Amino acid sequence: MADFKNTFAKVRPFLNKYIITLVVFGIFIVFIDDNNVIRRIEYEIKIKDLHKEIRHYQEMQDKSSQKLGKLHSSNQELERIAREEYLMKKPNEEVFIVE
Repeated sequence: MADFKNTFAKVRPFLNKYIITLVVFGIFIVFIDDNNVIRRIEYEIKIKDLHKEIRHYQEMQDKSSQKLGKLHSSNQELERIAREEYLMKKPNEEVFIVE
């Protein structure tokens, strides 16, 4: 036991230097560095938001492609969309909009 105390007493001054160095390095990595941990977390959140936005626009593109396919497939569908979405009418009829 006395041998351990003597060894620890000899190592203790060096140990304090290493602990201080590790603490300073940790503070540098977490707060000061250009690629710090806080900024990386913010980037990960932003990446997740952008992936959600990409999925949203891909879904919109798929819906638009399906709608375009329907428009090219039949004249009835073309007429229905023109009447419902663009309020087009035939020359001899009137359109009433009910909200």
